[in-house]
Amino acid sequence: MAKIAGRKKRIIVTTAVLAAVGGGAAFAYWSSVGTGSGQAGTGTSVPFTVVSQAATGGPLSPGGPQQTVAFTVTNPGSGVQNLAAVDVAIPADWSVGTTLPCTAADFTVGTASVTKGAINPAGNVQGTVTVTMKNLATNQDSCKGVTVPLVFSAS
Repeated sequence: MAKIAGRKKRIIVTTAVLAAVGGGAAFAYWSSVGTGSGQAGTGTSVPFTVVSQAATGGPLSPGGPQQTVAFTVTNPGSGVQNLAAVDVAIPADWSVGTTLPCTAADFTVGTASVTKGAINPAGNVQGTVTVTMKNLATNQDSCKGVTVPLVFSAS
């Protein structure tokens, strides 16, 4: 019994000493504030790529059927880019023939139909545009058998 009492006494004393040392210990510290800097980089825009397909529909003739030209707008950049519009036109200075030349004024290019909005990197959207030949009530023979150039501008 004396051994147990002595052992209990040592445990109680050891616990009290440890509690006094740890519990009564004070920790000091300095307070401080700090500043720093960092940076993030932005990319840059890259021109869209527009590729058109062969026209479909009957051959163009004065007042005749329209042709539809399908096209694809691709974002070749590394960031998301917004497609706001696709404009399609025949170059104003284009002409074929000399006496009564075939010009852009002989044709009507419709408004491009395309889904506008964000295009992911390497993503693309499909669109179409129509082309008709006007009936100018005059000799339009210079327009026979010509290939009408279209210029696509995606922004």
